[in-house]
Amino acid sequence: MAAHIGFAATDATLIATAISELARNIVTYAQKGEVVMRSVENAHSKGIMIVARDNGPGIRSIRDVLRDGYSTSGGLGLGLPGVRRLMDEFAIESEPRRGTTVSVKKWLK
Repeated sequence: MAAHIGFAATDATLIATAISELARNIVTYAQKGEVVMRSVENAHSKGIMIVARDNGPGIRSIRDVLRDGYSTSGGLGLGLPGVRRLMDEFAIESEPRRGTTVSVKKWLK
């Protein structure tokens, strides 16, 4: 999809990395969920939007999970902070026992 929109191979790889990390978080913390991709446009550019959503336990502290090195699973703690750095726009919503939704966008430069 990224190539069809016009992204270069390097940007498509960054997008794929972000998607992989978001999907891994769903499997690790919620067991199931969904990742949806779609093309987007604004007055200035075309891009891709990815929404990862689950009905898992939610995130206790969004501020903590966005800090490099913070991990509840014993990992390196680079997941969501890395996704935020790879993409141009990043939003996260989470409610305890209701789940988490992460929405990201990457725009053609």
